[in-house]
Parts: sequence; structure tokens; C-alpha cells
Amino acid sequence: MSSDKKYTSIHYATYLELHKLLDAQHPRSKELGQEAHEETLFIIIHQVYELWFKQMIHEIESVMTMFRTNNVHERNIDEAVLRLERVNEILKLLIQQINVLETMTPIDFLEFRAYLFPASGFQSFQFRCFEVMLGLKLEKRIAYTSHKYYKEFSPEEQLTIEELEKSLSLFDLIQSWLERMPFIHFEGFEFKSKYLHAVENMLKKESDAIMQSEYLNSHEKEMRAKMNGDVSTFFKNIFNEEFHNQQISEGKVRLSYNASIAALMIQLYGTEPLLQLPCRLLNTITEMDELLTNWRYRHAQMVMRMLGRKTGTGGSSGHEYLMETVKKHQIFIDFHNISTLMIPRSDIPELPDVLKKELGFSFSQK
Repeated sequence: MSSDKKYTSIHYATYLELHKLLDAQHPRSKELGQEAHEETLFIIIHQVYELWFKQMIHEIESVMTMFRTNNVHERNIDEAVLRLERVNEILKLLIQQINVLETMTPIDFLEFRAYLFPASGFQSFQFRCFEVMLGLKLEKRIAYTSHKYYKEFSPEEQLTIEELEKSLSLFDLIQSWLERMPFIHFEGFEFKSKYLHAVENMLKKESDAIMQSEYLNSHEKEMRAKMNGDVSTFFKNIFNEEFHNQQISEGKVRLSYNASIAALMIQLYGTEPLLQLPCRLLNTITEMDELLTNWRYRHAQMVMRMLGRKTGTGGSSGHEYLMETVKKHQIFIDFHNISTLMIPRSDIPELPDVLKKELGFSFSQK
């Protein structure tokens, strides 16, 4: 005997719990004196931010689950890309929301700002979780107070943050996945030596073009050639593993040597059928880091517009602190740096047929 599921009807407002959602805006200016008209906008903007943070965490958690296994299926990579692309679209909305907030003038904001102390965006538990999940751990974070950033949260929330701090981040999981790429060490194809030869050819062509220029004098040619570099400058991280590891120990590089090699190969040979999804994944992660940086920058500029050099309600230096985070809180900067190592498509070393076959889709017809 089969049992059919019974579906009960539900109202739009009940399903979305609109009675809770629309009754969650309580301007303090109204409760403590005369209501400031713009405070409702301020509250709604930040409530919407928190809703989107919840969705982004939901997406990142699912992607991290896919990559916690040692055998990531291609189907999961496709799903991960789609969900990370969704996160990117949300980040674009977060940036656009600042435009709405900036319809409020600095004088409008000052009408109710005094009621906000010591509340601050720094106290967004969800955003801190999101940052840590991506890979912005305590040792990489700029401190704005003398105590740990999560000490303002409840004991339960502090415990959650501490567990996330100890857990593998999305950065860690992607790095581990890259390190397991089987084509890094492929018999019959020594990528590093062929890539070195290709880089040398590219640099020689660029150097020749500089020296043959009719528009530069000898001093300018010498300076341009020096700026152009050689295999011991911009490409040193790839050709010298010891130097790369030294850069990691100094905090200048984060991505491991083997993971960097794999990321470079994926970007160079991203048109090969089996590398198209991995290439999309790396590009999506790089875009996510860029969008998050853009959001930090727009936030900093909005604070400058609203408050100038005033300190933040949470005790930070305000605009100055936020601008520091723009540069220093980039999580996937090493994926951006892969662009430094790219060479023209015409110079990319040809793959051997056996490797092309493994990276492609082929069948034999009997």
C-alpha cells in the first residue's frame, strides 16, 4: 500500500513569515526621542545584508562539503561553480546596495548616529563566519582592538568562530584539491622545463621589441628592459621551489608550490575539455575575491563620505581601518597572481598526444 504525501495549502505571508520580517524595524530615534526618517532605510539595508550573508554561508558550506573528500567528482565541480557564481551575484548586489544607502546625506545620518553606539558592522557574526570559512583566519586579520575580533559575540557564537578558525577553510580545501591534480607529474611531459623555455622565448621577444623601438632613447630602453624582468624576477616563485616556500614562511605567498603549479597549468590549458570546469572554478573564486575587495572599498568610500575622518561606532579608526582591509584582507590573492605567470597562447608548450587524450573526450570505433 503506497502512502501519498499530503500537501496542505499555505499563504504567501505565512510561508515567508512576513509578520516577523516586516515587524523587525524599530528605529531607536523614535523610541528615544524624535524619529529620524532615514534610520528605517539604515536598518533595512543592514537587515538585507544579513539575509544575503546567510545565503552566502549556505552556498559556501555546500561547496566545502563537496571538496572535503579526496575524490572530487566532475559533477560536483560543476555544481560548486554554479553555487559560487551565485555568491558572486549576491556580492554584486551587496555592492549596489551601497548606492541606495548613499541616497542618505551625512547630515541625515548624524540625526541618529549617536543612538548607535557601540553597535557596529564589526559585530556581524555571520559576516565574520563567512570570512573565516573562505580563509581569513585570525593570523591574517588586521586587529582594530586589543582583544580578539570575536570577543564581542555571545559565548555560543565565540565557540562557533573558534571551531571555524581551527577547521579547514575553502582556501585550504581548494589548495588540497589542486595539489592532488594528477597531471602535475606526467611521464613524458616535464611542464616546468618546457614552460621555462616558453617564458625565455617570450621575454626575449619582449626585450627585442624594446631595443628595436624607434620611440625610446637608450636610457629608456635600458629602464624598460629592467622593468620587463627575467626568469629570476616575476617567475622566480615557479622555477625555484625553495624561494617559493621562503615566501610562504614570510607571509608574502600563501598557496603551496604544487598547488601553484597546478593552478598555472589549469589556466594555461583551460580549453582542454577536462580542464574547462577546473578553470571556471578558479576564475569564479578569483572573481569572488575581487568582488569582496570591491565591496570593502565601496564600504570604505561610503564611510568617508558619511563620516570623513571620524572614528567608527565600534571603536575602529573608521575609513583608515577599512582601507587597510581592502588590501590586506584579500584571501585568494595568489590566484590573482597567476596572471603574472601567464604567457601568450601561441607560446604555450604543446601537450603530448597521450596527455591531450587524457584531458579530452575520445572514443575508439571498431
